[in-house]
Amino acid sequence: MSGSLSGGLAAGLPTETSSVRSNTLFLPTIAVVGVGLIGGSFALALREAGVVGRVIGAGRSRASLEEALRLGVIDAVLDLESAAAAADLVLVATPVGQMEAILARMAPHLRAGTLVTDAGSTKADVVAAATRALGDRLAQFIPGHPVAGAEKSGAAAAQAGLYRHRRVVLTPLPVNAPADIARVEAAWAACGAVVSHMSPERHDRVLATISHLPHVLAYALVEDIVADPDAHTLWQFAAGGFRDFSRIASSHPEMWRDICLANRDALLARIDGYAATLGRLRALIAEGDAVGLDAVFTRARSERNRWLEQFEGRQGSAASNLPPAGGAAS
Repeated sequence: MSGSLSGGLAAGLPTETSSVRSNTLFLPTIAVVGVGLIGGSFALALREAGVVGRVIGAGRSRASLEEALRLGVIDAVLDLESAAAAADLVLVATPVGQMEAILARMAPHLRAGTLVTDAGSTKADVVAAATRALGDRLAQFIPGHPVAGAEKSGAAAAQAGLYRHRRVVLTPLPVNAPADIARVEAAWAACGAVVSHMSPERHDRVLATISHLPHVLAYALVEDIVADPDAHTLWQFAAGGFRDFSRIASSHPEMWRDICLANRDALLARIDGYAATLGRLRALIAEGDAVGLDAVFTRARSERNRWLEQFEGRQGSAASNLPPAGGAAS
């Protein structure tokens, strides 16, 4: 997919657009397939920004859709086919393992001007699924991934501010029209997000390191404690450090199962790299190498503090460029 990338990507860096909301975007009707934390927050953010007229919800759980309707996250519930036919923009915010079947059901009902994007945490597999499912409608699909979330799920967890100052990665396809890409960018910018472009493959390598591996480690730590004969005592003494490390083990199991399997090659490479690093730490501990441990811990502390300072600085910079929620861009 690298043929569609800009010079910034060719140099190995993602291209980036501003998070300032567009005052020209208006979407009469959007459809959200999977009205949980991610999809529901997208709907609420666009509603708060004043750039959407009507929000349709679709998905497999009628109870979840009724809850979203009751909470005011969506305005109506339709089946996939009717939602696809009615919408100007569709966000598919389901586990990635469901993408192909959903896109295939929607494809015959999409109007010529309707755009479809997704919120999947892996991209190469989603692009392959979309290619199979959409056929000659592939140009209407602009793959995306909001790099934001929380350990809670469901429409009740949705919040209008979830994407403010957060990154959204688009992985445009060679067949996508620039105007269509810009329209999806504008929708995410209206949510307060900073939009970047990457190739699907680079996205999956990057996210395997900074998102997928940490989730696997959190699940593994909790699983290790569950399997311990003295688990009852361990749980009683678990406190703040354990809570912080294991927080993301409260994430949606089906979603993370699908992510691990969809991105298995990149994830396995990162697991192997982490295992090697853990092996080196084990050797330092076994050898009583205080100097070696101090060097590793000091370097890790310094690098994390440097990253945290930059991250919080980006958040502050993004905030200074955003009007109040629902306001027009300056």
